Amino acid sequence: MKKWLTLLLALTIVLALGACGKSEEKSEGSSEKDGKTLVVGASTVPHAEILEKAKPILKEKGIDLQIKTFTDYVLPNKALESKELDANYFQHIPYLESQNKEFGYDFVNAGGIHIEPIGIYSKKYKKLSDLPEGAHLIMSNSVADHGRLLSLLEKEGLIKLKDGIDKTKAEIKDVVENPKKLKFDANYEAKLLPQIFNNGEGDAVLINSNYAIDGGLNPVKDSIAIEDKESPYVNVIAVRKGDEDKEAIKTLVEVLHSKEIQDFILEKYEGAVVPVSE
Repeated sequence: MKKWLTLLLALTIVLALGACGKSEEKSEGSSEKDGKTLVVGASTVPHAEILEKAKPILKEKGIDLQIKTFTDYVLPNKALESKELDANYFQHIPYLESQNKEFGYDFVNAGGIHIEPIGIYSKKYKKLSDLPEGAHLIMSNSVADHGRLLSLLEKEGLIKLKDGIDKTKAEIKDVVENPKKLKFDANYEAKLLPQIFNNGEGDAVLINSNYAIDGGLNPVKDSIAIEDKESPYVNVIAVRKGDEDKEAIKTLVEVLHSKEIQDFILEKYEGAVVPVSE
C-alpha cells in the first residue's frame, strides 16, 4: 500500500510541475505577443487618420497603438496631464507653449509631424481683395491662433501689425493699420467654424485645416487664401516631460516620419496637410 501511495504522490508532483511549466510557457508567449500599449489622444482629422495608418507598422514593432479621439482643443491636454494618455497629437507648438503657461503643464514636443495651413473661406467673395469696407471676419476664440490668423491677413495686405512683436503671439489689439476697417469676431469655438461658413455667416471665416477637412472642405481648393508651407505652426506629438526619451514614444515619432506615412499624408490630403520631419 505504501509503495502505491509513494508512486501516486510522485505522479501527482510530475503532473503539477508539467502544468506549471506549460502555464509559464503560455504566459511568456502571451507577454511577447501583447507587446507595449501606447495610448495617444488625437483630433479626428487628420491626426487620428494618420495614426490609424501608422497602427499596423507599430504593431510589427511590438507596439499596440490605441487611439482616443477628441473634438476640441482642451480635453486632450487634460487627459495627458491626468495620465489617461501617453501622448497627444493635435496641437501646434505655439498652442502647446501657451497651454503650458496658462495651466502649468509640463509638456514637451517629442517630434513635429505635419503642418495644417490655415485658410480663409468665403461664400460671398472669390478673393480677399474683394472684401468690402467693414467686412465681418469670423475667427476662432483660441487666442493662440490669433497671431497665425492675423499674420496671414497681414501677408495678404489687409492689415498691418505692430512692429517688433512676436507675430505668433499677436492679438487683435496689435493691429495698427486696418484700411478696410475689417471687423474681427473672435467669439466661436474652432470646431464650429465650418458650420458657420456653411450657414453663410459673416463675409469671411478663418478656419483651421483639421476642422475644415472634417467639415468636408478642401483647404487648397475651397479657401480664398491659405498659409504657405513656411508656417511655423507644426503639429507635434506632445508628452509629459521626461517621456520623450521612452522607446515607444521615439518609435512612434520615427514611424510618423517614415516615407510610407509622409507619402500617405501627401496623397490623401493633397496639400491641405504638409508632412515635416523634425
